[in-house]
Amino acid sequence: MLLFPKESTLSHTARSIDSAAITDEQVADDQAPDDQALLARFTPVFQRIAEGALARERAGQHPTEAVQWLRESGFTAVRVPRALGGGGASLRQLHLLLIALAAADSNLSHALRVHFRFTEGHWSQRDLPESQKWLRRIADGAVIGAGNAERTGEHGKFATNIRRQGDGYVLNGQKYYTTGSLYADYVSVSVTTENGELATVVVGTRAPGVEVVDDWVGFGQKGSGSGTTVFRDTPVDAANVAPPVGGSGARWAHVQLSHLATTAGIVRRATDEITDFVKQRARTYRQASAAIAKDDPLIQAVVGRADATAYALQAIVLQAAATLDDVANAQWALRVGPPAARTEAALAALKERDIEAGLDTYRAQAVVFELALKTTTEIFEVGGSSAVDRNRHLDRHWRNVRTLASHNPLIYRHRQLGENRLNGNPPYNFLSNTQTAALGGESEDAALGV
Repeated sequence: MLLFPKESTLSHTARSIDSAAITDEQVADDQAPDDQALLARFTPVFQRIAEGALARERAGQHPTEAVQWLRESGFTAVRVPRALGGGGASLRQLHLLLIALAAADSNLSHALRVHFRFTEGHWSQRDLPESQKWLRRIADGAVIGAGNAERTGEHGKFATNIRRQGDGYVLNGQKYYTTGSLYADYVSVSVTTENGELATVVVGTRAPGVEVVDDWVGFGQKGSGSGTTVFRDTPVDAANVAPPVGGSGARWAHVQLSHLATTAGIVRRATDEITDFVKQRARTYRQASAAIAKDDPLIQAVVGRADATAYALQAIVLQAAATLDDVANAQWALRVGPPAARTEAALAALKERDIEAGLDTYRAQAVVFELALKTTTEIFEVGGSSAVDRNRHLDRHWRNVRTLASHNPLIYRHRQLGENRLNGNPPYNFLSNTQTAALGGESEDAALGV
């Protein structure tokens, strides 16, 4: 017997969004707070995090305490609707804050990447009791980590598996690159069922049989908590097992844009650090154009280019995030609106917007990483040997950007964008059932890890 019986997506979605069952609280669309109010609320937390970031890098310490500050401040629930206990921020505002957080400590914005994607899945179906339960749990401080990648086997065919046991399941396997798992209360895990189907399960990181291993050895993003998580006969509640996630431009854009926000924050921090470095630098080269570094036009140009790049990267990320807001809000309006409005034409039009939002983020990715890698290399031109002092750790900025860029090599993004322009084919992972994608997903969307 199949774990997920074949059923008409249209009929399933229609039952899920029966408008008669929606309460005023569930459909309430909070007015998002303004940017300045959000920055005023969270900037003191980010500053506190930034104060210890370099010391943590030197000592190889994880930002565990900083994650707790983010929970306590409500940052991890900033996207949760106000009616459910969160901050009610838009996606553009979330990414504005992620850039600021990344400038303080890029490990943290990276570690929360899947947490915010998980939140977004439930935000998109916040009319459902199960999603409301998770959103309230997140508002109470719960953090979710990733459990998708494996070091063996074929991509999309997972060795990690679940099997029936009593009224629930047991989970066995091993995941690597489980970003954020060191700091998480739950982990979203991609698995194979006894019938060979794919599924996503959510389990507590302190559940029996779960072992989170601190073995991430990448040369960048060292504190992102991206090591191994092992599951040995871990019990799984049947309510926390969902079908696999279908393709969607907006879904894939969300997880990629998180990396771009982190990258934008890294470049801003690098720019700030070389600015301070140059201001304090008393000596320079004999062939320099000025007696002190801060008056040298060539050094001024390096700092100026870095500053301009940091500004441009933030603008690019926020524009792409605003597009995702437009799509998410349109999906929600169609989801909870009158059934008569959900025509095939309306669904197809929204699907086109969804694909274009995904392409916009891929376009942004192609530019952001190239500019960031160039800038985090060029910053060393301002200081000669002094700039490579290990105590300054200026090299961490390039290492961190390079690590983020390696998640999804640009050569594939360039090709996908070119194929779309020349042949009209969207990336393969953007394609799914039109109804499901247009309405913002079903229960499986909420379980999306990476």
